[in-house]
Amino acid sequence: MPDGREVKTFTLTNCNGLKARVTEWGAILVSMEVPDLQGNLADLTLGFDDLAGWMKNPAYFGATVGRFGNRIAHGKFSLDGKNYSLATNNEPSGIPCHLHGGVRGFDQVLWCGQQTASGVEFSYFSPAGEEGYPGNLQIKVTYSLTDQNELIWQAEATTDAPTIINIVQHTYWNLSGDPSHSIENHEMQIFADAFLPTDAGMIPTGKLAGVTGTAMDFQNPRKIGEAINADELPLTIARGYDHCWVFPAREAMRQAARVTEASSGRVMEVFTNQPGVHFYTGNFLDGSAIGKYGIAYPFRSGFCLETENFPDAPNHSHFPSAVLRPGEIYQHKTIYQFSLL
Repeated sequence: MPDGREVKTFTLTNCNGLKARVTEWGAILVSMEVPDLQGNLADLTLGFDDLAGWMKNPAYFGATVGRFGNRIAHGKFSLDGKNYSLATNNEPSGIPCHLHGGVRGFDQVLWCGQQTASGVEFSYFSPAGEEGYPGNLQIKVTYSLTDQNELIWQAEATTDAPTIINIVQHTYWNLSGDPSHSIENHEMQIFADAFLPTDAGMIPTGKLAGVTGTAMDFQNPRKIGEAINADELPLTIARGYDHCWVFPAREAMRQAARVTEASSGRVMEVFTNQPGVHFYTGNFLDGSAIGKYGIAYPFRSGFCLETENFPDAPNHSHFPSAVLRPGEIYQHKTIYQFSLL
């Protein structure tokens, strides 16, 4: 790093040849190599070749984001009768909001990493007042790769004062292994029948809307590009998919999504214990980010499936609570399981 601190990168492999690389900077998933039908390995994630790229990382490629992933309207919320103001670092349609933890969120700090028997563990201490959040927060994020071709990401946290939390894994995927190609031909299935409509500032209105019969309907598999340009308000606001699909009730673990890519035969299934999954189709990628191997990442060259609590949850009392109190343990677990058609 510019200040002389070293950043460690760890490599995880399994008996089937899959390989994941993770790093202490931002607790980032640097790469995920998975074979295709012919047995050829390819990296399925967007990102950078060197630390300098990761330290800028304006699109949050591969990062662990927080304290609160996704958006909080105007960077403001109330907790136990006290008002808080967070850093505002995003302005869709000119409306300021707090995005992915603020100006210097968890994606822009150096975590402490160590190899464990099951994978890699990263730890970080977030002091009270960081980006405006109350409470000292102790966080642990772990990555592991099983012989069942599961990449498991887990986050745990404790606090010494009431605070809000929504730690999110923010990898961009392209299952073809070639991010110069659009992800619109990927076939997506999301196991939810409702989503959160948003206003012009990409903040949930507070309502839940059914997806059946609309361009937001992925209850059955369909190509991402099939209806992405439909003249429906959610899509015109966001320039594509950039919304949270919601599940009817919390479960210990549930299947959130299944994605397939026909040319490679790769399949990725996503499981989580969170109440929602935010599906984003790289609508703000425009070729200005020069990524791995010198590839300029074009419009819709990667998609995200961010398992999470609902965006702006602290400002909607009927949304699942995002409050963490002393004596409680925040736990978020997501599994990405890879297979072939």
